[in-house]
Amino acid sequence: MLVFRSKFTFERKQALHSVLKQPHLSNIMKKAFRKYHRILAIIISLPLTLTVLTGMLTTIVKEWPISTEISARLLLKIHTGEIFHLQAIYPILNGLGMIGLLVTGLSMSGLFGRKKQQSSND
Repeated sequence: MLVFRSKFTFERKQALHSVLKQPHLSNIMKKAFRKYHRILAIIISLPLTLTVLTGMLTTIVKEWPISTEISARLLLKIHTGEIFHLQAIYPILNGLGMIGLLVTGLSMSGLFGRKKQQSSND
């Protein structure tokens, strides 16, 4: 009887160990979000950088008394995507890209994850 119990306990421990060793759904989701976040960051980096830099330069050219050869009108055309004939969708794509980066980034941060309950033994 003692041999049976030890074998049974050993098998239970092995089964429990194999269950705990398998990746949980949250780990799989985090891995997928990391992948999507990386791909989205690469895609959105150029248009977003262009938007930020032209927005800053437009403000500098318009408001500061610095003589530059850059026209504020040209900078605004680049800023809004008008120069590429994308003025209708360029801001929307920039916004959707940023929302995607925020969602995937916040989900990976663990801020909104479930908190583990502390056991009464602690």
